[in-house]
Amino acid sequence: MEKRKIAVIGDPSSVMIYKAVGFDVFYETEKAQIEQRIHKLAEGGYVIIYITETAAQLVQEVINMYATATFPAIIPIPAGTKSLGLGMKRIKSNVEKAVGADILFKEG
Repeated sequence: MEKRKIAVIGDPSSVMIYKAVGFDVFYETEKAQIEQRIHKLAEGGYVIIYITETAAQLVQEVINMYATATFPAIIPIPAGTKSLGLGMKRIKSNVEKAVGADILFKEG
């Protein structure tokens, strides 16, 4: 069985720990380098790309390009100890598209 490749992109202090669980880690913090890295990883057969929310904010257009592709799944993760909420916003948006209403954060 072919090994599924998983990558993590972000600043060293936020993503270094992912090496311990066997993910391929790429230290990128500049927009152009992050964009290039995402394209190279996609072409290289990576199925999941975790990216810090800080990095994801810089390359939202590229992430949107891959949003409808089967692979890679590009998943924002918190950078360090604080979350910007990008991952949850994306989940909420996808649920609203699928169901037609906000069923996750509905008040009342």
